[in-house]
Amino acid sequence: MSAHQVTVRSPAKINLGLSVGPPRPDGFHPLATVYQAVALYDDVTATLRDDAEITVEVLGDFAADVPTDSSNLAVRAARTLQTEYDVEEGVDLTIRKTIPVAGGMAGGSTDAAATLVACNRLWGLGLAQPELERIAADLGSDVPFCLVGHTALGRGRGELVTEVMSRGTFHWVFAIAEGGLSTPAVYQELDRLRPLRRVEPPEVHPELLTALLSGSAAALAVALSNDMQAAALSLRPELADTLQFGLDQGALAAMISGSGPTCLFLAGDSRRAVDLAVELAESGLCRMVRQAEGPVPGARILPSSVSR
Repeated sequence: MSAHQVTVRSPAKINLGLSVGPPRPDGFHPLATVYQAVALYDDVTATLRDDAEITVEVLGDFAADVPTDSSNLAVRAARTLQTEYDVEEGVDLTIRKTIPVAGGMAGGSTDAAATLVACNRLWGLGLAQPELERIAADLGSDVPFCLVGHTALGRGRGELVTEVMSRGTFHWVFAIAEGGLSTPAVYQELDRLRPLRRVEPPEVHPELLTALLSGSAAALAVALSNDMQAAALSLRPELADTLQFGLDQGALAAMISGSGPTCLFLAGDSRRAVDLAVELAESGLCRMVRQAEGPVPGARILPSSVSR
């Protein structure tokens, strides 16, 4: 059944393990990663139009950093659905941003995932999850995971997603840096930093999966890894000070989130997460600080938002 207006809430992602292989002939890098969705959300409201136009408005902390033309990934998601399924209506999208832009947390990808879910309902397409994931994979490597959420293994360039078992709740603190980092630029720097060594095929370390199954934050702390961290730090050396500060304040682990520049910290419990967030906020080392728990589900319709 179609609707007149739908709001979808979609989470940020982090990479608990990110192993990057050598470039493929198509320019992409093969990945083996473990994603986790965390309770830091963007909301996308889709309102039905009688004509075929697609528009986007962006509100919130990072609105100025988001394009509102056809390059916006949410617009591309809506246009893809519209074209592929011969939809005659259009949509007005309103994105309320909380997730940083170009911050290594899938801020654009999660908006695209939310738009797929919203337009599927808005236009009455009735597409099942596997079909949405197929379309999502063409939009971007992280988009399928943002549909799935929870904790999942990513293969290929990250778009081949399989849920993995994870017990308990983990407490994260994020130091959001001034400015973003281009993911292609970080990959380019990664290739520059390791041209003379043989790059092994990517793999997920068994210790990481075991730690997730145990539900132990201490075990997870020693299993976190990110092949892209060295490249991100090469481009933004000052992030090393942020990582060290968090460790000095009691974080169990500190790591660049994805391609950066957001720094993530694992805390032992919610109280320690609050204390760490306060210290980071007062440090002057970052633009802002956010806390979130994980794992959480992927893009979901807010039931109270649906109007007909």
